[in-house]
Amino acid sequence: MIVKKLALSRRTFLRGTGATLALPLLDSMVPALTAQRAAAAKPVRRVGFIYMANGVAMNDALNYWKPTVDGALTALSPILSPLEPFRSKTLVISGLVHAQAEPLGDGNGDHTRGTATWLNGVHPRYTEASDVQAGTTIDQIIAEAWAGETMLPSLELGIDPNFTAGSCENGYSCLYMNTLAWRWPTSPLPMENNPRVVFERLFGEGGTAAQRIARARHKKSLLDSVLEEANRLRQTLGPSDQVKVADYFDAVREVERRIQQAERHTAESPIPVLPQPLGIPDSFEEHVKLMYDLQWLAYQADITRVFTFMLGREVNSRTFPQIGVNEPHHGVSHHRDEPGQLEKLAKINTYQTQIFQSFVERLHSTPDGDGTLLDHSMLLYGAGLSNPNTHSHLDLPVSLVGGPTLVKGGRHLRAPASTPMTNLLLALADRAGVPVERLGDSTGQLNLLADV
Repeated sequence: MIVKKLALSRRTFLRGTGATLALPLLDSMVPALTAQRAAAAKPVRRVGFIYMANGVAMNDALNYWKPTVDGALTALSPILSPLEPFRSKTLVISGLVHAQAEPLGDGNGDHTRGTATWLNGVHPRYTEASDVQAGTTIDQIIAEAWAGETMLPSLELGIDPNFTAGSCENGYSCLYMNTLAWRWPTSPLPMENNPRVVFERLFGEGGTAAQRIARARHKKSLLDSVLEEANRLRQTLGPSDQVKVADYFDAVREVERRIQQAERHTAESPIPVLPQPLGIPDSFEEHVKLMYDLQWLAYQADITRVFTFMLGREVNSRTFPQIGVNEPHHGVSHHRDEPGQLEKLAKINTYQTQIFQSFVERLHSTPDGDGTLLDHSMLLYGAGLSNPNTHSHLDLPVSLVGGPTLVKGGRHLRAPASTPMTNLLLALADRAGVPVERLGDSTGQLNLLADV
């Protein structure tokens, strides 16, 4: 039997007026019945870094974060309990420290240093001016190694505004708190909190703010501009690929619909508010879920394989009335070891994990090569402060969620005393296929295969 079926390029895009749309991995992108099929279908690796501001409820007596035993995870802690369906894919790591986030003669500023050192282990320069300096972060090292394989090297996402300037904490520049990602030691990358801007960066033509607003008001779907080409493509695909493309387009439309809905609400609200970027939902949960969904789409279409996501800036005053916490987040984090305040902080942390779980579930439900997107991803979920009441950078809250070939989950790994968190970052990069000799204050790779 002679098979002449030709493979569709993995880098196929649908192009329309002012729009470029990448496609998910399709069967048609794999050469049929050839030795090349296995190589073409080999999944790529992906990494993500999700940051929780203001630390977590790290009171050992109440065990809100840390598992009660080392080794095999028989159950997850209350804060991580939403991840129970993925306990076998979850690795909780205790004992890691960020010594470079300590004052080292610079005085107060632990929230700032917790953010600035989280992914590089480099003590930030003490300045409130623009001459900031920290260290290249591990996400950008991985992104650089994978450069050229995707349309975007990395994606930097946030929930709070990214334009805060001046001094934010005890003489430290706000630039340190605004981002997790540093392209170079003197080049912090801005985090984008507007879903519309992110969506257009992934799928649209970009442009100035005025141009984006004009397009938003035009209310024309991005997919409509590539509809003709999409219909031609569908005629060349097999039944399974047609279903995949239809499902993918439906997902893109749903995200676009939610962005437009948020824009309409902002534009039509009779309540006088300060101007804000269009496309940002009023609801914290909807905002976070929308940003996760955009990253899910970016993973699915292989637009980028690296992302960082700040669930909030440090010292933020957000309240969470939807879960019964009406006090500002930062104030609650200084709990003074009062059980009631610790419970409120734990509720905030658990709520954040519940939303994170929905993202993990989506990755788990999305086929990718011989497995799922989750199988081929590593997600670092944690904070730059452990006990926020004492501004501690010891025994940081750290967890890894990912596929079995990348993360040996279902365990609580207790690192040796004073192990730099950068040792974990080196190990994570190595598992991603990007060996790094040293990062910040690292002393070697953390053994992610150890049982305890």
